[in-house]
Amino acid sequence: MPYMGEFQRTAFFSLLDEKQRRLYAGLEALKTGRGGDVRIAELLGVDPGTVARGRRELLAQDVQRERVRARGAGRKAVGKKRRKSSPESKP
Repeated sequence: MPYMGEFQRTAFFSLLDEKQRRLYAGLEALKTGRGGDVRIAELLGVDPGTVARGRRELLAQDVQRERVRARGAGRKAVGKKRRKSSPESKP
């Protein structure tokens, strides 16, 4: 199998969604071995905790296919924002 360089790895990583990124980072950390979480986090520009979480999910075989985030996770919905009118637009 051909070697995947840093450019190819980061280009591929940029195409993944949030969950896929976390799992891919965890997989690369497992392949790297000791210190892999920090090394991969620096290489891919993510938090080492995110890499560790992906690694733990893979090891525990706790990968859910239905959702990217757990139900209720993420930001709360914000109501519609009204556009403020500028003083210039008033007659």
